[in-house]
Amino acid sequence: MAGTWNKREREQKKQSAKKKKEEKRLERKENSLKGKGLDDMIAYVDEYGNLSDTPPDKNAKPSETIIPPTVANSNALQQQEDPSRKGVITFFDSGKGYGFIKDAQTQESIFVHVNSSAVELKEGLKVSFEVQRGPRGLAAVNIGLA
Repeated sequence: MAGTWNKREREQKKQSAKKKKEEKRLERKENSLKGKGLDDMIAYVDEYGNLSDTPPDKNAKPSETIIPPTVANSNALQQQEDPSRKGVITFFDSGKGYGFIKDAQTQESIFVHVNSSAVELKEGLKVSFEVQRGPRGLAAVNIGLA
């Protein structure tokens, strides 16, 4: 039978397992970061975004200051200049109370709800309105006759 051992062999196996376990514990203790100071664990970032062990030179002048380009949104510029827009109601469902206005200048379709208007809305009606960002996109508010 291959699985049987006598008492002495079992004790030797236990002792060797304890010894290996103790060696591993000592090795982990030697390699741990607990005993090291804060200075050993700090990493610095240089002006190019690379990590280094040395702190940056405080006397060195920074090279160029990089300013990221800004992209102008044409719709945002139009809204800032003139918040009032004009358009035609292309679709309106009076049963559900919503529809769409086609902006006369940008030709984009903008959502409109009956609650944002004091005027009775219907298809083909020329209106003036302002635009706000809604939860699902642009929405027309302050709707009046053009």
